[in-house]
Amino acid sequence: MTILVTGGAGYIGSHTVVELLQAGHTPIIADDLSNARADVIDRIETITGQRPVFYQTDCKDAAALRRIFSSHPIDAVIHFAAFKAVGESVKLPLKYYRNNLDTALTLLEVMEEFGCKNFVFSSSATVYGPNNPYPYREEMKAIESSSPYGWTKVMIERILTDYCTAKPDFSAVLLRYFNPIGAHESGLLGDEPNGIPNNLMPYIGRVAAGQLEKLTVFGGDYDTPDGTCQRDYLHVVDLAVGHLKALQYCAAHKGAEAFNLGTGSGVSVLELVNAFQSANGIDLPYTVGPRREGDLPAFWADASKAKTLLGWEAVHTVEDMCRSSWNFAKNAR
Repeated sequence: MTILVTGGAGYIGSHTVVELLQAGHTPIIADDLSNARADVIDRIETITGQRPVFYQTDCKDAAALRRIFSSHPIDAVIHFAAFKAVGESVKLPLKYYRNNLDTALTLLEVMEEFGCKNFVFSSSATVYGPNNPYPYREEMKAIESSSPYGWTKVMIERILTDYCTAKPDFSAVLLRYFNPIGAHESGLLGDEPNGIPNNLMPYIGRVAAGQLEKLTVFGGDYDTPDGTCQRDYLHVVDLAVGHLKALQYCAAHKGAEAFNLGTGSGVSVLELVNAFQSANGIDLPYTVGPRREGDLPAFWADASKAKTLLGWEAVHTVEDMCRSSWNFAKNAR
């Protein structure tokens, strides 16, 4: 299959492109590099021996997308391209609504023009909002969120569901991620955001490498065993493999279908810090600061639906995630 991967130079996108190439697919990357690096394409080629086609493109640009669809027989789209920082979205909601919604709508309109009917969407566990009990299950109502970032995911899921109702031959798989961390075993691909990281593991990596003074843990007074937030951390390679499974499902089914991708276990921030220190033999300086707006105390997945219908489950341990993250961070350029 020829697959357009929007945001394919980013963290999750680049790992997914590697899995696609190794599975014999032809990924076409469209990425504006607003939160990615151009040399990721070189690294993908080093890992796989194949160089994916790359377009530096803002996916809100319909004319640019039309040029891509005119040049390649696109069978399916995996849509990663979006702004993703929860805290920033609270401060800059218009930026997030404009970018994330416009990108998805423009992409769907161009897909319709070219008769492309398979769509895998990078959604989020944030669609479950602050009131659903955990573990989160797909049949729960996903109609609220605790941040503008999360609301964009809720809205795009609604758009896709309505579009599938209007177009019965269209297939959309909504992948609700939990918390991807880790890096490719080669050490060439990992979470490498521009500027100060918003996510926990790349921040830990930069502290461990001496690039940042210390880690700030946001909140130590939550109603959790050690007072810090609990999350369902999964290895990014497991997540990437989940996209291949979703493509197979997408090709065989019609309509919109949601799947959780997670391990089914909650790990606290301090537990992750301690696992990183233990797995890598590193002392990590940290301090506990105030809570971060938009964060929930705890959540994790019930991923049994993905196991049953997609044949997918996470296989890497927290220690695997910590070791691979440090292997990437200590060599990051």
